[in-house]
Amino acid sequence: MTVLHGTQVVLRPATEDDIPALAAIRATPEVRARWRGGDDLAAEVAEDLADPGTRVLAIEVEGRVAGQIQWYAEEDPEYRHAGIDLFLDPAVHGRGLGTDAVRTLARHLVDDHGHHRLVIDPAADNAPAIRCYTKAGFRPVGIMRQYERGADGTWHDGLLMDLLADELPR
Repeated sequence: MTVLHGTQVVLRPATEDDIPALAAIRATPEVRARWRGGDDLAAEVAEDLADPGTRVLAIEVEGRVAGQIQWYAEEDPEYRHAGIDLFLDPAVHGRGLGTDAVRTLARHLVDDHGHHRLVIDPAADNAPAIRCYTKAGFRPVGIMRQYERGADGTWHDGLLMDLLADELPR
């Protein structure tokens, strides 16, 4: 995969060398609350990198790994679309980097992979993520009730958001 350049971020295929940095970011309380994980986050990051159905990219800011963005594709021609998910180091939150990363990947998925529709599904109570995705052009589709089991064992709602190719900010 090509290295993608946003306004502030560089997105490049994540490698085994990125595992310690990505695991450390996943271990921060803010990221762990959303992405969860077991005792060995490095092993979980390695599993993500090895998953053939998901393309994992490191988000670089000023030459250092600041997070991860990943995507998958539904290839059935009647339902074809791509989905995105990401996390950023809390130390760089509030700088527009998430929006830049999402927008950069979205352009790649539309322009280079021909996707007409992209989806993203933050927790319904994750207001910062929803603001980020809205700035990148995504729109709320609806609440997915009891969508995800939380660390506390209870079910939590998710928000399905999508972005059509002709709505992509340029």
